[in-house]
Amino acid sequence: MTETAEINTLLLSRIRDVPDYPEPGVMFKDITPLLADPVAFAALTGALADLSVRCGATKVVGLEARGFILGAPVALRAGLGFIPVRKAGKLPGATLSQVYDLEYGSAEIEVHAEDLAVGDRVMVIDDVLATGGTAEASLRLIRRAGAEVAGVAVLMELGFLGGRERLVPALDGAPLEALLTV
Repeated sequence: MTETAEINTLLLSRIRDVPDYPEPGVMFKDITPLLADPVAFAALTGALADLSVRCGATKVVGLEARGFILGAPVALRAGLGFIPVRKAGKLPGATLSQVYDLEYGSAEIEVHAEDLAVGDRVMVIDDVLATGGTAEASLRLIRRAGAEVAGVAVLMELGFLGGRERLVPALDGAPLEALLTV
């Protein structure tokens, strides 16, 4: 078994299925057992840090909220700066914001205006790629700040929701890496 296959097996073994959460018919993928296991968590952050370095990132963006949990140790391990992308109204000071559509309505994310600049190459980190709306909005936000997108890396892609297809135009050639696809 290759090292990648071993890591994927370890990660999958630490993700718990929770049926009918948050509503009937949904199978929630709970990553808290993975986070509680230091070996699995280290393997995850190591794999994401390696991807960030290979993509030439100079900074890591973590998407609220579980992207913070993954992105900060990834940035630290890769020797890069960490930038939180928050829901609107959560950051003090001057921010850049990006509105995006949800299934029912819209949402808005923000970043501190001074945290990203021309010359930065940014890796976006999150736990799950579902429909791709938040990730797509973050790519627009990064580019509006003058930075480049180095790529997007997630623990898990929910392939049946079509997020990858939605992101392809916004990636503009930057890679999208999912350690696991379910």
